[in-house]
Amino acid sequence: MAMNISGLIGWIGGWVILLAVSAYAPNWVAWVFMPYFLYGPYRALTQLKYFPTAFLMLRILRAYPWQIARNVPRGLTRRPEVVREQYGWFEFPNPACQAQSLPLVFPRHLRRGWWSRRMAPRAKPGLKADIETLWFAGDPRFIGLVAAPTRRGTAPRRLHVLEQRMHMRSGWRFADWGATPDDIERGRRAGVHPLQPCSRNEVCSEVRCAHRR
Repeated sequence: MAMNISGLIGWIGGWVILLAVSAYAPNWVAWVFMPYFLYGPYRALTQLKYFPTAFLMLRILRAYPWQIARNVPRGLTRRPEVVREQYGWFEFPNPACQAQSLPLVFPRHLRRGWWSRRMAPRAKPGLKADIETLWFAGDPRFIGLVAAPTRRGTAPRRLHVLEQRMHMRSGWRFADWGATPDDIERGRRAGVHPLQPCSRNEVCSEVRCAHRR
């Protein structure tokens, strides 16, 4: 959030300062600043798009604690069972059935470049090593927040929201993933809307799934 606010102030403030300088400088100075005058408003609007994501991250962290995950399957290929936009994915085990893995995808390309360079199949070993260990908060049945460890491994950085976008027409339902009403309510608190409710019979089948772990 501090980076978002600083970036927004910087782009708007820089535009205002250069405009003031241009008012008292020769005309050619205004032409020199023209690329910034055109690009600055675009960057300020782009910066505003980061704020909803930052608040979503806060909601996820309030609903789910951080976990440490290692050697998480990942890729940049398109998953056929996922609908809408997808720009890479990680697979995490289903909390109700550890043998089942569910993909969470990058839903937008904003601020994804750092991750895609390290997820690429031909990435250098040094880059791949940056994401061999991940910080993860969330539930792969609904939504998740992924982060890379700092150099010392003591804190998360490069936070990015991942979303569950498997199509219901593929035959999967939240009940099939072992989601109880409490799990669904927790997902709602994390900002996932709408969520498919489970019937009482479906909850009973989920308990059997959990017992098969």
